[in-house]
Amino acid sequence: MGVEVSVEHLTKSFGSQTIWRDVTLTLPSGEVNALLGPSGTGKSVFLKTLIGLLQPDQGSVIVDGTDITQCSAKELYEIRKLFGVLFQDGALFGSMSLYDNIAFPLREHTRKKEDEIRRIVMEKVDLVGLTGAEDKLPGEISGGMRKRAGLARALVLDPEIILCDEPDSGLDPVRTAYISQLLIDINAQIDATILIVTHNINIARTIPDNIGMLFRKELVMFGPREVLLTSHEPVVKQFLSGDRFGPIGMSEEKDEAVAAKEAAMQAAGISGGGTKDDFSIIQPQVQPNPGMPERKAIKRHRERVKELLPSLPESAQEAIRRSMAEEDEVAARNRGESAQVPAGVGAHARSEAGAETQADLNAPAGADTSGQTDQFTSVDNGHSPSDAVTEQFPAYQDGSSSDETSAGGRHHGDGATGDDRSGEKSQGR
Repeated sequence: MGVEVSVEHLTKSFGSQTIWRDVTLTLPSGEVNALLGPSGTGKSVFLKTLIGLLQPDQGSVIVDGTDITQCSAKELYEIRKLFGVLFQDGALFGSMSLYDNIAFPLREHTRKKEDEIRRIVMEKVDLVGLTGAEDKLPGEISGGMRKRAGLARALVLDPEIILCDEPDSGLDPVRTAYISQLLIDINAQIDATILIVTHNINIARTIPDNIGMLFRKELVMFGPREVLLTSHEPVVKQFLSGDRFGPIGMSEEKDEAVAAKEAAMQAAGISGGGTKDDFSIIQPQVQPNPGMPERKAIKRHRERVKELLPSLPESAQEAIRRSMAEEDEVAARNRGESAQVPAGVGAHARSEAGAETQADLNAPAGADTSGQTDQFTSVDNGHSPSDAVTEQFPAYQDGSSSDETSAGGRHHGDGATGDDRSGEKSQGR
């Protein structure tokens, strides 16, 4: 089972520039988490701080009961063995083949023989769809393929904590869906604690159990995805919809003149370019492939959400209950399909996560052809779940409710966007 990671009052600066301050959150054991935020808000810095590559100015990072900001170098070395990390750019050794890159953690941290190492490496290579490319150098393949090789290396030790820095960058939408499904399947198999840094809103809506968001050097929110997705917090709503009208600007600090001008444009009916999806409708969470075990995290997560339900607006409660019912239907259907799936088919399905074409393998160098209640850790132990929500989610303090959701909304449990594109109308023709 994955281990809990607890961050308390964490602050990080580079010189006079504060990256983020007083960040407090808990990644619950065995759950999938996502961290959102505009570019430049320090999400990658946060991941590097979690594994001790960067030292915070103050605060603590407690991994499996050990504060890595205070431990010895030897203790930190051992703690890092719990982690598997997919860096934003893959971070592969340029002079090593993909095979040797993926085998590196096994050779560094274990005493396995080469035949056992080869079996494990080739299993991970197949898992991420790179069979046939294992002897190539990182400079001989596309950026998307390098990203998948980095994921294979992150998984090779079957880690208890998996950190993924933008796993979808450099990947086309189909491969992104496969990688997202792969992370869910891995969580089902080994119950690992996972943290995904992403800008992909579909991943945020359908993959994690919990979501956090960084903005203006602070953690705006962290909690169950159902709470964040039904939030009235302006920065959250703007980010999810991808609209230019709102607190987020081209620079992080939008000045008053620009904000006033955009407010006038919005009042005049001018579009901010964002999607018009109804984000108060909660898409069902992606389920493991048929043949995979059921995720243990679901029960733990749902119990925590049920504790919070009475303190949420009525419309949010309705959306969450409907989402839970739909997820139960998908899970029941998967159980029925699993009973008919021969052993090993689930693993084979994962290997489809990017079967490369010959054109991909022969791409020029550098070409990217791959087209819990304690979660609210700032709250005193004596407070009720309702207190936790109002303190950690200020948008609910006034008791306002979100717009009523449409009972006829279509949902998918397979990582698809759920949008019906067939009815789009041409504009200005």
